[in-house]
Amino acid sequence: MADAIQSNSNTTNLPSTLPALLASQSRDSAFLHCTDRSWTYGEFSDAAAQLAAGLIASGIGHGDRVAIAGLNSAEWLITWHATARIGAILVTLNVSYREREFEYMLNQSGAVMLVCEASDGDFDFVSFLDRLRPKLPLVDHYIFVGGDGFEGSRRWDQVLTLGGDADELTTAEANVSPDDPAVILYTSGTTGDPKGATLTHRSIIASGLAQAHHLDQTADDVSIGHMPLNHVGGMTCTVTASMTVGGKVALLPRYSPKLALQTIATTGVTIFIGVPTMYRMMMALPEFHSTDTSTVRLCIVGGSNVEPATGRQILASFEGIRLANLYGLSETSGGCIISPKGEDLENLVETLGVAIGDFDAHIADLDGNILGPDQEGELIIRGNCVAAGYWEKPEDTAETFRSDGWLATGDMAIKRSDGRIVLRGRRKEMYVRGGYNVYPVEVENVIAQDESVAMCAVIGVPDEMHGEVGLAFVVAKPGADLDTDALLRRCTSSLAKYKVPSEIRQVESLPLTPAGKIRKVALRQ
Repeated sequence: MADAIQSNSNTTNLPSTLPALLASQSRDSAFLHCTDRSWTYGEFSDAAAQLAAGLIASGIGHGDRVAIAGLNSAEWLITWHATARIGAILVTLNVSYREREFEYMLNQSGAVMLVCEASDGDFDFVSFLDRLRPKLPLVDHYIFVGGDGFEGSRRWDQVLTLGGDADELTTAEANVSPDDPAVILYTSGTTGDPKGATLTHRSIIASGLAQAHHLDQTADDVSIGHMPLNHVGGMTCTVTASMTVGGKVALLPRYSPKLALQTIATTGVTIFIGVPTMYRMMMALPEFHSTDTSTVRLCIVGGSNVEPATGRQILASFEGIRLANLYGLSETSGGCIISPKGEDLENLVETLGVAIGDFDAHIADLDGNILGPDQEGELIIRGNCVAAGYWEKPEDTAETFRSDGWLATGDMAIKRSDGRIVLRGRRKEMYVRGGYNVYPVEVENVIAQDESVAMCAVIGVPDEMHGEVGLAFVVAKPGADLDTDALLRRCTSSLAKYKVPSEIRQVESLPLTPAGKIRKVALRQ
């Protein structure tokens, strides 16, 4: 039997495996609302059990990796809880990923099954994966959602109705433990190779539970689900946090300002979570002020502390709401620092918030020694929310996940005497575009493949809508005819959309250190 997670902020104990968490909720309570159907907790649990039996019948077992690339949907969530029920591990992929990313992540994770949308807009995943199959020797099963696939593949609903041995399912469920890996979520690495943060059953529930209690979420709340499910913002901060209190999720396929506003009005959304860009886009709609948003009681701003203008606009647009920053990482399985209740705009603008639940947040020097109040250093986190490490990357794991239990975030910050964390900047060169982390080296590696490029550097620059966007500087090889439009097309075909630079600028030279390294500080200036 799964042991229980305890939170200092509430005396309630919750099961610490995802199947046990789902089973602990009232079967008749509303859980999920999609555009075409609604699900109670019981209906959702039954569907997850049915798919789990189909996975077992397909040869999937404890520890096997099942990858998924899809829009937010009931099928996505059912697949996640089906894999969790049998101890398999879900590998989450973004539908914006293309050949380079699919090939690396599927092979690095050792995924044996891929569940994927048949298409996304005009992009045909069936033909794309059919061409890619020779480069994916470990993937034995291709399952398509929303359409037929190629020969040898199956539709998702065929696996759902495949059936299986009830005793095998019961045995598989009994063998799931809290510290088993549940999800591999890829985050870009400073070396250019993405790293698979390995989230456990315990770490996901711990983060969701701490968030829900800190923000006073209840079974009466309706959370809007437009953050991507392949991201902790969707998986943990939206769905799992809601599930820990028996709440409801109004799920959208992807973010759309018009659809988000319509969903608030028609489903009675009480909790809105998003990055600043999402708020700004929705509040800019002509119909925003004539639409009833009175049910919203809590607005969560993810990624960093809210900007002054955006904070003022949110508070003016949603009357009487509680506004909170939420800071979290893939490596913390979701939120770990959130604004305290009753926070004023000044503190919302200046600070991330405080450590939630029984998590610890401190500031350390480069040797790992904890610093005192108002001293700048690296933000480190400790608690049940911390992931198990990076999948099959022991060196990266040792660098980030310290042996004493502390997670080195790579973010520079100070901790005030009142416990609030003030973010100073990123130790690493990562920038955040519309809520997505982008590591320049991954983009630089793609640009550098062009034979006309001698040298390149990518930095993040401020952007009113997206927070930050990529700006690439390139130096042409002597005598080469460099085409910046062609370089943008190369990036578009090789990278997820949010990683593509907004501009590629040709320059005669790049500032270098005496050792020959590019001085990105000078580029930013």
